[in-house]
Amino acid sequence: MFLWIAVALLLIVMGAYYTGRGRAVSSASGDYQALHSLPSYHGYYVALWAGLPAMIITLIWFFAAPQILQTVVLAESPESVTSLPPERLQVFMADVAAIAQGGIPSRTDAEREAAAAVYANYLRISNWAIFGTALSLAMLGLTYGRTRIHARLRARNGVERVVSVVLIVCSTIAILTTVGIVFSLLFEALRFFARVPFTDFLFGLQWSPQTAIRADQVGGSGEFGAVPIFAGTFLITIIAMCVAVPIGLMSAIYLSDYASDSVRSVVKPMLEILAGVPTVVYGFFAALTVAPALRASGANLGLDVASESALAAGLVMGVMIIPFVSSLSDDVINAVPQSLRDASAGLGATNSETVQNVILPAALPGIVGAILLAVSRAIGETMIVVMAAGLSANLTANPLEAVTTVTVQIVTLLVGDQEFDSAKTLAAFALGLTLFVVTLVLNVIALRIVQRYREKYD
Repeated sequence: MFLWIAVALLLIVMGAYYTGRGRAVSSASGDYQALHSLPSYHGYYVALWAGLPAMIITLIWFFAAPQILQTVVLAESPESVTSLPPERLQVFMADVAAIAQGGIPSRTDAEREAAAAVYANYLRISNWAIFGTALSLAMLGLTYGRTRIHARLRARNGVERVVSVVLIVCSTIAILTTVGIVFSLLFEALRFFARVPFTDFLFGLQWSPQTAIRADQVGGSGEFGAVPIFAGTFLITIIAMCVAVPIGLMSAIYLSDYASDSVRSVVKPMLEILAGVPTVVYGFFAALTVAPALRASGANLGLDVASESALAAGLVMGVMIIPFVSSLSDDVINAVPQSLRDASAGLGATNSETVQNVILPAALPGIVGAILLAVSRAIGETMIVVMAAGLSANLTANPLEAVTTVTVQIVTLLVGDQEFDSAKTLAAFALGLTLFVVTLVLNVIALRIVQRYREKYD
């Protein structure tokens, strides 16, 4: 039903736009100079009146209807249903909604079938009610907006005010979402630190969050020292950046200042294709090609290379994030004014001296931003690490051994049927919060470096 409402509102809004535009032109007798605003703004004005109130009501209904329907269904349900514990009642209502909407419930019985019939009846009534209400509001808004159209109407001012409000609302939603993410991590992490001391988590050298069968095993009480996990994360990230930054930055410099237009038109799209390859493909490539090749090469050199190693994951991850460094750095370097290049050449500098002493300092903030994006991409990668580096939380700086990362452990801790209030599950939130803080600190340091070494040009 929501789709049908959206289609109907879209048609009405389109009709409102052309109605308002035509009304404005006719009110000025075809003389555009007599209009305060362009005819298109009059069209947008009527379209907003037709679409905005109806859209707001529809969205309110979309989020409020399930709770209202649940309340109505429970009011007509027997006491055997309403007296269920909250967890079982939530499962019961999920099954009722699934049966009523043609889904697959976890189980069926007479009580669920009866409640589903009531739910389906009220759902049908509410769907038709909101459909009629939305269309009525849209038509009323179209009529009202059309009556307000005249030659001296400040339609542009009204439209821009609405757009400003929409932009403010979107910005607020983005900010509140960020705040919500931070607080959700913080509250769950505090629950974890109430069970496990913060110092044991941050400085502990053993990571074994599983629950043991016998009390004398290491996992009986759990070991939550996160140092091996963060060490593995930074080890793989450093290897990846050692591959991505030189290749990506040099590629950007070549494409922007050395390559011909024909070469650039071919090479840059081919580099950016790497960003579109799914990470699972990189994971297969690392596990089936790179890791065996490294193991065979190590055996020839007398080195013991694990079947799953940080080096294999880091090398493939570095190839994956080359486009993030190359493409963004290329755009930043091309944004440096041509007048700076011409001035440097006029002073007798070679092309390489111009790049080193003029272009790179001017493009430094953008290049640092590209590298930070690549670092964030490397830290957040999961699939390649799972397939090429393994799940072992080893505290080592040897890239030939198996390690794990924060994101892999978060996925591992939250997958499956887990108790949400156990220390094992809550450890995922502690890892996420710590990673968030570390990333924030790195960003602040990078901003300070940029502010210190950035060169400004008029």
